[in-house]
Amino acid sequence: MASAELPRPAPGAAARAAWPVSDYDLAATLDSGQAFRWQRVGAGWEGVVAGRWVRLTAAPERIEAETAVPQTSWDWLADYLQIRVELAPIQASFPDDAPLRSAVAACRGLRLLRQEPWECLASFILSSTKQIVHIRQIVETLCQRYGEPVAVPAGQAAAFAFPTAARLAAGTEAELRACRMGFRAPYLLAAAQRLAAGDLDLAGLAGRPLAEARAELMRLDGVGRKIADCVLLFAVGFQQAFPVDVWVAKALRELYFRGRRVAPRKLLVFSESHFGPHAGYAQQYLFHYRRTQATRTVRP
Repeated sequence: MASAELPRPAPGAAARAAWPVSDYDLAATLDSGQAFRWQRVGAGWEGVVAGRWVRLTAAPERIEAETAVPQTSWDWLADYLQIRVELAPIQASFPDDAPLRSAVAACRGLRLLRQEPWECLASFILSSTKQIVHIRQIVETLCQRYGEPVAVPAGQAAAFAFPTAARLAAGTEAELRACRMGFRAPYLLAAAQRLAAGDLDLAGLAGRPLAEARAELMRLDGVGRKIADCVLLFAVGFQQAFPVDVWVAKALRELYFRGRRVAPRKLLVFSESHFGPHAGYAQQYLFHYRRTQATRTVRP
């Protein structure tokens, strides 16, 4: 469907909205490796959420949003941004240790997003062994080739929704490899085919125990515990899920084990027992803290 064919604005709708916020760092939240479709443009951030082009801007004590098509409700974006979440009770549940205090202080206002499960799963399948900048490039290419165009403001570059599982399931591995995703192509194709066939119920994961939901995702080829926990944390709402990737493993070893070589299994056991009911939030603070500290270290 071309941009000109998108629905006409409804009476009383608006293309701009604003929410009062406190303790919300928009830049850290959108650029912390949990989502891959946001680009910094001038003073704001542009991306596509729920099939809508969105521009977000952080202003004093509020977040401002703009869309190309007026909206009668903004609940979809408020939920995605987790605007109504209060950080204080979450942080109060953390263990009182020096590494986590430092991470929280350095990443004040960092939030977890609530993403669409299929887009989150597909994006993290594509993330395997890739840096964030490369993941964004692969995801953007995939959207340009297989996603539906979305309405954008006049003069704005074209934007595309994330492709549906059915659209990707109808393609071939060779076509997906042309998006420069390499060995990840068959994994993405298989996941899309299972979802399109009704063999994978992403919506139903929220109603299952964490271990069962994780095991269901790990039945997919190319989905290990880290990718499964990313989906459960960033899209399904399991805040006790604690994804452990290379960055997080380094952070745990350096901050909690004095740099010693610790077996991955021991790190998992530690993460499950140490960080409490909002362990996923703690993980995101540690991940972003470790990544930004490393970035600052290598700068001249």
